[in-house]
Amino acid sequence: MLGFRVLSTLLLGGAVLTGCQSVFEQAYTPNVSPSDKPQIVDEVQKNDPRAQMGAREHPRIVASYGGEYRDAKTERLVARIAGALTAVSENPSQSFRITILNSPAINAFALPGGYLYVTRGLLALANDASEVAAVLSHEMGHVTANHGIERQRREEAEVIASRVVAEVLSSDLAGKQALARGKLRLAAFSRQQELQADVIGVRMLGEAGYDPYAAARFLDSMAAYARYSAVDPDSDQSLDFLSSHPNSAQRVDLARRHARNFGQEGSVGDKGRDYYLAGIDGLLYGDSPQEGYVRGQTFLHGNLGIRFDVPPDFRIDNKVEAVLATGPGETAIRFDGVAASDNNSLTNYLTSGWVAGLQPETVHEIQVNGLPAATARASADRWDFDVTVIRVDKQIFRFLTAVPKGSAALQTSADLLRASFRRMTREEIAALKPLRVRIVTVVQGDTVASLASRMMGTDRKLDLFKLINALPVAATVSPGQKVKIISE
Repeated sequence: MLGFRVLSTLLLGGAVLTGCQSVFEQAYTPNVSPSDKPQIVDEVQKNDPRAQMGAREHPRIVASYGGEYRDAKTERLVARIAGALTAVSENPSQSFRITILNSPAINAFALPGGYLYVTRGLLALANDASEVAAVLSHEMGHVTANHGIERQRREEAEVIASRVVAEVLSSDLAGKQALARGKLRLAAFSRQQELQADVIGVRMLGEAGYDPYAAARFLDSMAAYARYSAVDPDSDQSLDFLSSHPNSAQRVDLARRHARNFGQEGSVGDKGRDYYLAGIDGLLYGDSPQEGYVRGQTFLHGNLGIRFDVPPDFRIDNKVEAVLATGPGETAIRFDGVAASDNNSLTNYLTSGWVAGLQPETVHEIQVNGLPAATARASADRWDFDVTVIRVDKQIFRFLTAVPKGSAALQTSADLLRASFRRMTREEIAALKPLRVRIVTVVQGDTVASLASRMMGTDRKLDLFKLINALPVAATVSPGQKVKIISE
């Protein structure tokens, strides 16, 4: 199967921002009085050139990750953890600005000058405050060690790689966001820098009173998530979110060795589980309403009022810049939308130059479930493409299906996409609700299986339930225990 890593190179063309995936956990100690709100970098470091660099890149980071996630309860939780860490930072004069990104991705990273980022997806995966503290302390380690400055000097001459987009499509289709993301390699540190930040992070965890062994625990959770998310669990994971970091065994060993400076595992530090779970109860999970929803093989967007299905055995990735899908036989699909020009026919739009390698004789006007549309074929390098555009009111929606040259899957995949695209009914739009993390207390008679059956938005309910609760294969639950489920 093609997989997300190939699809991003094929259809996006821009380099995906490889964030720093922090893996260290910390427990909150009562003798530290963290601030409810971290210091604001903009004010404290107004004249610091490092902060100015972070401020310059900040809007692009936020745009690439779906904007900021706004929820007062969750923001207070993250601020509480960050405040405890700031008190034991390597550089007491350094202030930090923490931003929760509105993305389901599992990611965290830092920019020079104290700009720290954590996604709501990572908050949903974590099971206590010490795990998030591990993430943030590691990122603070990058900031205090000036890793961002060093990396930028090495990468000033880097050119964004564009494969199929450069060959087949203009940069307009990939979108300016993809190009901006390629410039934001500010989160990709060297392996030596990652290890250095690990050491700093574990020290901060222990000194702030968090469980210094949490790093290894959360690294295990992230590795499990990578396996769960892979289209093929046995496929190469070299380009997943752990790819820019030292191997798991090395980092776990390093974390445990440094954590021993604070005592034996299980006997030191606070995990802060209860107040953490209370802080993420109701956290948005998965896709946001602004970007539409993936439900199995279906993509639905209530605000736009549209929906479509991908073929069986395909996996959908709903990204900020486009909906991407990958399937058997190296088949890849990209879906996005642009503003429509009222005075331009769809066949003229297809031939207006944004598709390179277009075969003019294949351009045809069609109807898709009562909507005006047009199709064409294109070819480049070793790929064949079906391009379909559909007009809905003042927007043109675009499907790009890519297969290896000569593959019969092009026709069948493109036909299914076109046949399934339609407007949503008012009843469908009203029934469409976002998924959220819900904290439930186990009662007598509950089992792992019965709790997992309450999960929504996945056909792998038991696997996802165990994953987000970091439960081993043979785990059981006890009355009074708090667990996470995903529901509306």
